[in-house]
Amino acid sequence: MTASAPPFTGNFEPATDPAWEGWYHWASIDPFEDAIGPFYTRRDEVGVVTGFRPGPLNCNSHGNVHGGCMMTFADFSLFMIAGSGGESVNGVTVTFNCEFVGPARTGQLLEARGDVIRAGRSLVFVRGVVTADGEAALSFSGTLKRTPAPPSH
Repeated sequence: MTASAPPFTGNFEPATDPAWEGWYHWASIDPFEDAIGPFYTRRDEVGVVTGFRPGPLNCNSHGNVHGGCMMTFADFSLFMIAGSGGESVNGVTVTFNCEFVGPARTGQLLEARGDVIRAGRSLVFVRGVVTADGEAALSFSGTLKRTPAPPSH
C-alpha cells in the first residue's frame, strides 16, 4: 500500500527503505528510539498502525526480541495512536503497562494498533496490541501527559 500522506499532522518524512514504501518515519531526533528502530507509521483503511522489523541486535540471549525493545516500540506506538485523531500529541509517558503474551523473533514484522480511550486537555489514555507476523506478542496501555512542543518540532 502506498500512503498518499502522513498518518496525521506532525514531523514525518517518507521512509527511505524500499521495504517500507508507503510508511513514514517520525523525523524528530530521538537517539534512543533511532538506535533501536527505525520505527514507522502509516494510516490504512483500519486506522493508524506502527511497524518495526527487529534485527539480531534487538534480541535477548534466547533469540527472542528483548522485552525492553518491545516496550520501546510500544511506547512509540502510544504516541502514534494518540495522534490518530489528526494531530501529533507532544508529551511524556507518565504510566506504561504491558503484558508479554507471545514471542517475537528477528525478522518478523511487528505492528501495533490501538485506541485512544480518552483524550483530555492534559492527559491522553491509550491502549494497544503489538503483533509479530499477525500473532499477539504484547498488550500495552499508557497515559501521556501533554507538554508544549519542543522548538525542533
